[in-house]
Amino acid sequence: MTDFRFDIIAYYLPILLKGTLLTIGISFAGIIFGSILGLIMGFGRMSSKAYFQLPTACYINFFRGTPLLVQVLMVHFGLIPLLLDRSDPILAAIVALTLNSAAYTAEIFRAGIQSVDKGQTEAALSLGMTRRQTMRYIILPQAIKRMIPAFGNEFIVLIKDSSLVAIIAAPELMYYANSMRGQYMRVWEPYITASIIYFILTYSLSKLLNWFEKRIN
Repeated sequence: MTDFRFDIIAYYLPILLKGTLLTIGISFAGIIFGSILGLIMGFGRMSSKAYFQLPTACYINFFRGTPLLVQVLMVHFGLIPLLLDRSDPILAAIVALTLNSAAYTAEIFRAGIQSVDKGQTEAALSLGMTRRQTMRYIILPQAIKRMIPAFGNEFIVLIKDSSLVAIIAAPELMYYANSMRGQYMRVWEPYITASIIYFILTYSLSKLLNWFEKRIN
């Protein structure tokens, strides 16, 4: 640490920031698409019909019970070439993060919906509302309000976990940090800089979520 090279950081910082933009982009895409898929999985998980509940339970347990790194490799080397007949690291990163996030957001949706008192559903049905109307206008608005902290935590986790896609050469923050280490044969400069950037991202997001949660309450 006595010969810490700030000149290397100054040279590579614009490149690291370019990778940071992709880190934010793939994480944001992962949480958005993962939430859409997770909502479907959450309803399937709560279904009383076995042909809905069993596949969604298997999906959730598989993606929650296996390492994200393995999922990234399976998507990049297996799923994407199978569908597109070519490799695409950025697409593979988004798909892998989406599939992983969906398993967690499904449980967030399920817990949020089930946290709303069942008496409200019964009251809405007794007033002549259909089950779809009850879910849309009564249950989901209350449930989503309660889910916001959990979704925020999931987004923060996804930003940190996105560093794993560097292994498939997706040009995000960690990929360029590894390139910086390989070019200069230095360890402290690239990884301390990357750590600081990750910390700024996650800390800023957590503060923003705390502010938003207070505004809602």
